[in-house]
Amino acid sequence: MFEKERFEQVDEWAEAPLQEPERQYYYMKKCRHWAKQEEGRLGRPLTMSIQTLGCQMNAKDSEKMTAILSYIGYEETEEPVADLVLFNTCTVRENANMKIYGRLGYLKNHKKKNPHMKIVLCGCMMQEADEVERVRKSYPFVDIVFGTHNIYKLAELLYTQIQSEGRVMDVWEEAKEIIEDLPGKRKYSFKTGVNIMFGCNNFCSYCIVPYVRGRERSREPEEIIKEIRGLVQDGVTEIMLLGQNVNSYGKGLPQEITFADLLRKVNEIEGLERIRFMTSHPKDLSDDLIQAMADCEKVCSHLHLPLQSGSSRILKKMNRHYTKEDYLLLVKKIREKLPEIALTTDIIVGFPGETEEDFEETLDVVSKVRYDSAYTFIYSKRSGTPAASMEDQVPEDVVKERFAKLLKVVQTISAERTNEKLGMTEPVLIEQVNEQDESLVTGRLSNNAVVHLPGDASMIGSIVPVLLKESKGFYYMGQRV
Repeated sequence: MFEKERFEQVDEWAEAPLQEPERQYYYMKKCRHWAKQEEGRLGRPLTMSIQTLGCQMNAKDSEKMTAILSYIGYEETEEPVADLVLFNTCTVRENANMKIYGRLGYLKNHKKKNPHMKIVLCGCMMQEADEVERVRKSYPFVDIVFGTHNIYKLAELLYTQIQSEGRVMDVWEEAKEIIEDLPGKRKYSFKTGVNIMFGCNNFCSYCIVPYVRGRERSREPEEIIKEIRGLVQDGVTEIMLLGQNVNSYGKGLPQEITFADLLRKVNEIEGLERIRFMTSHPKDLSDDLIQAMADCEKVCSHLHLPLQSGSSRILKKMNRHYTKEDYLLLVKKIREKLPEIALTTDIIVGFPGETEEDFEETLDVVSKVRYDSAYTFIYSKRSGTPAASMEDQVPEDVVKERFAKLLKVVQTISAERTNEKLGMTEPVLIEQVNEQDESLVTGRLSNNAVVHLPGDASMIGSIVPVLLKESKGFYYMGQRV
């Protein structure tokens, strides 16, 4: 948790401290002096454009970097061109990489016109040696490059670049330490994510994440609880506990602690009203965690439980470490303890070697589980993963046909599940004024379903009782009662 008093005590005119986070506070102050000089030269505040691709972990990282740059003196702009443009990259799919190169091409001429512009590349894509080399050779106008393991060093890297007036590239192969005591800037004042762990040990055959995010590293529970308490004191009522696989939290820590234990500790925090978490891996979801979810009244009635495929044969090729039967038994246990829970999932269609019988197994699981919603994906070959070299790639026309069939089944069941709550009155956390109709506000149920209802900005951040009057397939129209 960032402590402003600790920040102010750092003397930026002395030698740079060796310990963290004081070292980064030092460089934030150094950069702030430079930024004030630049403001004087330009006659206006410096601007920044933070462009984030990918998952909630990336979004959380971008919040941290936005806050660091705000402390330095940059002001956010919605424009794609600014005095500092930072791309926090995703590399789960190769087309995400191509998006970044397209945007860099767009900025090249702007950089020529304004050589003082700073272009920063960080995140998962920059953990790939081939991509770093491509940037080094073909994009000399990029000023700062770093990966996922040293995001906390942004101020130090920026100051190094300012002093050298050259390119700074600092990509680490693995994390050396976890530094979280830095500023954070939240999108919402009343809800935010909290990192509880980093990295992934699962090595699913289609996924690049373990190679770019590194092996699993858990934060100390005391640090997590302290951060959440501070956020609650600052007005936060809903917390999302974040990790690539939260169910394996605690491995490698000096004390014995599981994710279920952590959940119980977080549930005891006074003033916190809602707890969410993601992502869960089915192989690590224990009976104790199911019991903790049932016992902890603040845990939301929603669980995202990625399936990926309903075929045990394909699941083995995916290196998922569970079978169709394992998954269905797990769902049975969850529903017995948590009958009101909303289950959502991820499903990949067209994994190499998937037959019609394999696909029918997936449809069978969808029909039996009856997901509230599902994120469905067409398999995308990702270089650097074992699946990319697998034979029996499924023809594109077959994949598209299966995808359309799956989508229809998922949407039908989702609409039926939504209809089940019609006429009920449920608590809704109001998140924002509706983007399409300013006479409405938008919020979420505990089960993560979206609700639109008449209201205004004064309701944002409050939890109100709402009558669910009408179902629109994936969301509700409601009325405050």
